[in-house]
Amino acid sequence: MRPPRKKVNFRPGDKVEVCSNEEGFFGSYYLATVVSALNTGLYVVRYDTLLEDDESQPLTVTVFPKELRSKPPRIAASSFALYQRVDAFDNDGWWVGEITGKVGHNHYYVYFSTTHEEILYPASAIRVHQEWINGQWIRSN
Repeated sequence: MRPPRKKVNFRPGDKVEVCSNEEGFFGSYYLATVVSALNTGLYVVRYDTLLEDDESQPLTVTVFPKELRSKPPRIAASSFALYQRVDAFDNDGWWVGEITGKVGHNHYYVYFSTTHEEILYPASAIRVHQEWINGQWIRSN
């Protein structure tokens, strides 16, 4: 039996990441700010990197709590190990992948199982992967 999920209450101004469930973007996370918490239990968020269709302002949407997680703490990493789970920043969001190779001192190949792609990134676009479990960040092994 799975333990009950810990309810996390976000407040206006909180920095969060929003999970995309759209085709082609499934499993990616985008940085946003909580605008408000609705009486229905939903949240209104404003994305930091995604824009409205007319590109006039940041995209604002209403999301379910299960689509939100707090912004993960930064874990300093000077290098990454082969097959280490990481998040790579691409197309305005964070995508979970696995280190599959290294080029030079600070570029890494990351493989994405959801798209079956392997892409080269500078270390500055990669972070240590962490799991959001019951309202807490757990470092992935």
